[in-house]
Amino acid sequence: MAPMGIRLSPLGMAVFCLLGLGVLYHLYSGFLAGRFAFFMLSEPAAGGPETPRGSAPAGAVDLRELLAVSVLAAVRGGEEVKRVREGNVLNAKAKGKTREGAEEQLTSGDLLSNRRMFYLLKGAFPAVQINSEEHVDTADQETVSWDRTIPEDIKQKIQPKEVPAESVTVWIDPLDATQEYTEDLRQYVTTMVCVAVNGKPVIGVIHKPFSAYTAWAMVDGGSNVKARSSYNEKTPRIIVSRSHAGKVELVARQTFGNKTVIIPAGGAGYKVLALLDVAEKNQEEADVYIHVTYIKKWDICAGNAVLRALGGHMTTLTGEEISYTGSDGNEGGLIASINMNHKALIEKLPDLEKTSHK
Repeated sequence: MAPMGIRLSPLGMAVFCLLGLGVLYHLYSGFLAGRFAFFMLSEPAAGGPETPRGSAPAGAVDLRELLAVSVLAAVRGGEEVKRVREGNVLNAKAKGKTREGAEEQLTSGDLLSNRRMFYLLKGAFPAVQINSEEHVDTADQETVSWDRTIPEDIKQKIQPKEVPAESVTVWIDPLDATQEYTEDLRQYVTTMVCVAVNGKPVIGVIHKPFSAYTAWAMVDGGSNVKARSSYNEKTPRIIVSRSHAGKVELVARQTFGNKTVIIPAGGAGYKVLALLDVAEKNQEEADVYIHVTYIKKWDICAGNAVLRALGGHMTTLTGEEISYTGSDGNEGGLIASINMNHKALIEKLPDLEKTSHK
């Protein structure tokens, strides 16, 4: 017997199609709702911060952005330094002694600058390690926002470059030359930010609060400062710390002769700028920068980065590169130069290394 055919009226066909659509709706409604919820959660909340276009993805840091906020941090910190000094409300006190027995000073300028610089950088790049000379009091937090604006001079000279956030260490010196600051020797005072990637200094910012001069540079990028046109290698002018000028002077004159000029100065940032072409009336000029005792890395990292970016050198007295990871101190002293035979300088000054560990 032949099977009977099933015929559906047009009304039956419509009902059948509706039933099919109902089944498909129930199957996919959960999936679509989940996708919609994910989309909504991925969007910034109304009034909340948006992820800017072109910014580095999570886990990465754009060095051009980090340079821009580092310049801003140095300037903002410098504003606090200047305000405290001009208001003569330093509230200076001793925070300890150096290895040489000199008393280290701490002022309101140090603390307020540190707070402003630290929280600006931390707010912009929360995943990055930040090391500062001064202690950061979590009970004294400050919200300092950055609108992610990049200055035109940085845009023109620096291309975006992303690196893993975990490879980055930022070193802050909120007030370099505190002793001179308390003595009102303003020309020596700087605020500094340095960015090291895998221990190598790649971004340096040195800001002079009392003249509003800022030098910045990025290795394999660009800078707003340059080396001078010439340097004296035979009888160099050597810039050193005010506290131990005599130690360097004796050896330097034995090496280069009695015409060698020793320039005592305050602040590591100021001393690095002395090696460069800086149009500042209160900025002295030198050919070599030498330090023969223990020194903290936040004092020298920014200057090291600037010199590296310009083709110069800053090493220990034995010629070793200084790593900006691990401990916060450099035991081997330092010698810095630019457009000179750095290795020959080191070979001429072998006796200085013996004093760097004392």
